[in-house]
Amino acid sequence: MNSTSDRHLPAWQTAVFYICSVLFGLTFIFSGFVKAIDPLGTVYKIQDYLVAMHLEVLSPLAHVAAFALFSLEFLTGMLILLNIRFREGLILGTAFMAVMTPLTLWIALENPVTDCGCFGDALVISNTATFWKNIVLCLMVVCMWLFRRACRSWVSPLPSWLLFIAFLLIPVSVGCCSLHSLPFKDFRPYHIGASIEEGMLMPEGAEPDQYETTFLYSKDGEVREFSLADAPYNDSTWTFVEQHTELIKKGYTPPIHDFSIITMDGDDVTYDVLDSPGRTYLAVMYDLSTTDRSHADELESLYSLAKAEGAAFYALTASVDLVDSYVAETGVTFPFAMTDPIQLKTMVRANPGVLVIENGIIIDKWNVNQQKKHLERLLKDR
Repeated sequence: MNSTSDRHLPAWQTAVFYICSVLFGLTFIFSGFVKAIDPLGTVYKIQDYLVAMHLEVLSPLAHVAAFALFSLEFLTGMLILLNIRFREGLILGTAFMAVMTPLTLWIALENPVTDCGCFGDALVISNTATFWKNIVLCLMVVCMWLFRRACRSWVSPLPSWLLFIAFLLIPVSVGCCSLHSLPFKDFRPYHIGASIEEGMLMPEGAEPDQYETTFLYSKDGEVREFSLADAPYNDSTWTFVEQHTELIKKGYTPPIHDFSIITMDGDDVTYDVLDSPGRTYLAVMYDLSTTDRSHADELESLYSLAKAEGAAFYALTASVDLVDSYVAETGVTFPFAMTDPIQLKTMVRANPGVLVIENGIIIDKWNVNQQKKHLERLLKDR
């Protein structure tokens, strides 16, 4: 790139340009890289947005969109940070902000998703904070356009086209490796070494969410609203219509919540598993309609290994209506249990994946693509 001399710019303008390019570039590099580390998490977040926008029909494109998003974010950040092909990088950055700023204004006002997902699980910020973060980034974009004559490449001896390709391949490679195995850095509460029970606890003094519940009752054609305290429960002249529950104050939410293991017979074995001193193997298959059937035999082998060592084994799923068809197709004999789908997607970024729990602590986890390697290791350790 032929850089433009900055000698005609006042020193303060040059300083503002470089401060903005460094901060903007680092923000985009970080955002793109943490998404690439956890590509399935990015896919899930895009699907959440599509559901909120009533565009579920586009969900099959979520994988492509995820890779395009974090690859272009990382590329944009590198081009701007290093002032390589700066104009193209600034155009990409401007396009990102033109799309993301209105989007984050919408989520700040309407709260259609719990968090924007802009930094994956590595750094979770509120929807309001996300919007104001984007306002600051927009101001940086304006400054970089105004003072772009200060642009000077920091690595000019290297061909810009070669760096351009490298900056695209880095996040794509990281994403593919994480998709095939597991994220090499686990930012979620179900990481190896985590105690599930501790993650479910409320700290002393922490306030839970506060809700206000109101009831609608009708009498003689009139519908009235009552609070929880004055609802006419025992007055037969009033007829119950409906109940409304509204969150009035957000409190502390434990890192692990809604975790449970319910057998197909309806028995809650959550604490039987968490309090067991022995091992429990959990095969996570949150959506059986998309679970890879080709690994069923390997999971069956893991079940046989668990039985041989006296360990418990459950296949956890949210799609309980598909269990019978899965068993009929694959011939597996291991038991299934029900768990919240969001928790399953958080536990392991694979479908299927495996968690090994001992004394309520996660001691191992893997993607089913790595099953043979882990089976060999488990058999060797016996």
